[in-house]
Amino acid sequence: MAVAGQTTEFDLLVDGMNCASCVGRVERGIRAVPGVASAEVNLVTGCAHVTPGPDGVAAEAVAAAVAELGYPARSEVVTLAVEDMTCASCVGRVERAIAAVPGVRGVTVNLATGRARVEALAGAVSRGALIEAVQGAGYGARAAGPAKEMTEEDHGPQRRALVVAAILTAPLFVLEMGGHAVPAFHHWLRGVMGTQVLFGLQFVLASLVLFGPGRVFFVKGWPALRRGAPDMNALVMVGTFAAWGYSSVATFVPAILPAGSVHVYFEAVGVIVTLVLLGRWLEARAKGRSNAAIARLVGLQPRTARVMRDGQEIETEAADLIVGDVVRVRPGERVASDGVVVTGASFVDEAMVTGEPVPVEKTAGAEVVGGTINGSGSFDFEVLRVGSETVLAQIAALVAEAQADKLPVQALVDRVTLWFVPAVMAAAAVTLAVWLVFGPDVGMAVVAAVAVLIVACPCAMGLAVPVSILVGSGRAAEMGLLFRRGAALQQLSGVDVVAFDKTGTLTEGKPRLTDLITSPGFTRTKALALAAAVEARAEHPVARAIVTAAGSEGLAIAEAEGFEATAGLGAAGRVDGSIVRVGTARFFGDVDMSGFAAEATRLEGMGRGPLYLSVDGRAAAVMAVSDEVKPGAKAAVAALRTRGIEVVMVTGDNRRTAEAVAGLLGIGHVVAEVLPGGKVDAVKDLQGGGRRVAFVGDGVNDAPALAQAEVGIAIGTGTDVAIEAADVVLMSGDPGRVPDAVALAKAVIRNVRQNLFWAFAYNVALIPVAAGVLYPAFGLLLSPVLAAGAMAISSVSVVTNALRLRRFRRAGT
Repeated sequence: MAVAGQTTEFDLLVDGMNCASCVGRVERGIRAVPGVASAEVNLVTGCAHVTPGPDGVAAEAVAAAVAELGYPARSEVVTLAVEDMTCASCVGRVERAIAAVPGVRGVTVNLATGRARVEALAGAVSRGALIEAVQGAGYGARAAGPAKEMTEEDHGPQRRALVVAAILTAPLFVLEMGGHAVPAFHHWLRGVMGTQVLFGLQFVLASLVLFGPGRVFFVKGWPALRRGAPDMNALVMVGTFAAWGYSSVATFVPAILPAGSVHVYFEAVGVIVTLVLLGRWLEARAKGRSNAAIARLVGLQPRTARVMRDGQEIETEAADLIVGDVVRVRPGERVASDGVVVTGASFVDEAMVTGEPVPVEKTAGAEVVGGTINGSGSFDFEVLRVGSETVLAQIAALVAEAQADKLPVQALVDRVTLWFVPAVMAAAAVTLAVWLVFGPDVGMAVVAAVAVLIVACPCAMGLAVPVSILVGSGRAAEMGLLFRRGAALQQLSGVDVVAFDKTGTLTEGKPRLTDLITSPGFTRTKALALAAAVEARAEHPVARAIVTAAGSEGLAIAEAEGFEATAGLGAAGRVDGSIVRVGTARFFGDVDMSGFAAEATRLEGMGRGPLYLSVDGRAAAVMAVSDEVKPGAKAAVAALRTRGIEVVMVTGDNRRTAEAVAGLLGIGHVVAEVLPGGKVDAVKDLQGGGRRVAFVGDGVNDAPALAQAEVGIAIGTGTDVAIEAADVVLMSGDPGRVPDAVALAKAVIRNVRQNLFWAFAYNVALIPVAAGVLYPAFGLLLSPVLAAGAMAISSVSVVTNALRLRRFRRAGT
């Protein structure tokens, strides 16, 4: 696509400038771009003001020039709410209109959500210019507000139009079709009214329907047809007007029609308009429910909060909270924002974030998340994050971004539907011409052409993919699974290998004392107190685990004198006059530890490296500090293997420990003792032979591997770097959610395929039938009324099928 030139002045926001020489280089680089008359760069604001020459200049060309100098132009994302889109061809036209705006780098329009996500050069493109482009294409547009679940009040105008159309169509249908169904009724009507009066009454009713509730098809369809870009409204408009026009001629000037072809189809006009309006109303209601998940997320934020100021409790708007405010939360209330507990204690239901139903205990120092529900206790917390920085706002933003994304399969659908409506109108014209030549009368030719126009609406094709993403990603968010990109749904559904990091992902990431066995003459409390006295002077995680264990048991920890540590082996010191040593077996060359051989072997088999304690040269105890396996890890591995997915562990830990943990979990393939770069290489090796890999991790060192894999899955309790590099985030930190994410992704893609099959199969099967291919052999011709009903049913069925994803449940729930 050619990049449009801009003839008016515009700005670019340029990053990376830090001195006057940078400004000079950027200015010279911009002025060297053909078509630029002048350029002024402000170092403080980072803004480059560009004045084009008379021939104009592409903003993207200017951005490319400064980027080549090492100063990239900043991009921004603008979201618009687009109105009046009714089918997939509308989506294509809106995307082309926005993409033609100078400075736009990319655009994705979603029919299901009615939103356009635009990536543009910051400063070079105004929201007003984008809105004008959409309006120029024949659609309404405005700045997008927060998502909300549609109510009956929102559908009021559609419902009123439908009711009026149905009231006017009912007698029209009875007058015409009643006579066909009951011959006696037909003869009675003709005897009472006469044919001309009967046709005239039907003309009045049909006209009221077509130019009353059906006026919307003309208002929106005619401009689209005039621009040479017909849409669904144009199809319905042409079809119904043709049927109405032919019937009007048959009513008032029948003499100009060939003999035997004087028929009226006023009831078809009324029923078509009514059924199309019914389909749109049902579709709008279903689409409103499909967006319920993100709407509920936004609605979780309480409107008010109780802030402690000057010792007084003051109620204020939650939106007015600032960082540092202290907020009081009473029993049963929602937490107003993200923060940390300063006083009080309670249990908080965090299911809206993690998907876990068990409330979490909150005491002083614990973090709380806005929107979560307090239990029976009360506490005060200090606000840490507000507005768009809160976890709830970020979750809603991630879900909205994923819902706006397109699956790779959508590209094919877009290419097909772009030309679909013009092709349908051409097919209707051919149908009309063929039956005018070979058909029994003009009426049949008109009926067949109208049926083709009505039956072939591409609404179902346009909704097939985005509505499944919309519902699926919303359901995932309710389960604590955040898909950062909609495309990750398709990629995750087809993975062959899931590779897990070990520490913090399959294990807790918090070493703790798991075993302590003493020799005769030493009690557990004495041995633990002596070991803790020495390890209190050390800094490594194993030492902290021993000290923590002693503290949790309420033991007094003495001061160790003469502390000495030997890296990688152990530490020693004098405690209450005794020489105490703690370390690995190699640290005790002069002490006989053979009495603990059996216990040491058992611990090693469990993946727990043994540590020894000696007091004054005597073997006192053997202990183990271990990073325990997370409760859901074993079940997660089993569930993935049941699905035919290979499970691999990739870790920097030593091989012996890694293989022991893998053995407990049922993982057969272990890649151990690798650096962060080695994890990337391991993923590349697993990708050999065209296999698709998902990598699950939580640490900074996992970020490169998360980016390398087809799908990166981050544990939500991990680091921000890992989460930013991932495609999917497990908010609860439970590896048991990985099979859930895979299962949901498969369910969404299966739903998409079902929708696409029925949408395309419907058109492939019914367009030829509507055109009359069955008439010569079987005498069957599809009525425009039935065509309208089938068209409405196709769109509603696609949305209804997608809504089934709202019932997706975790395995075993």
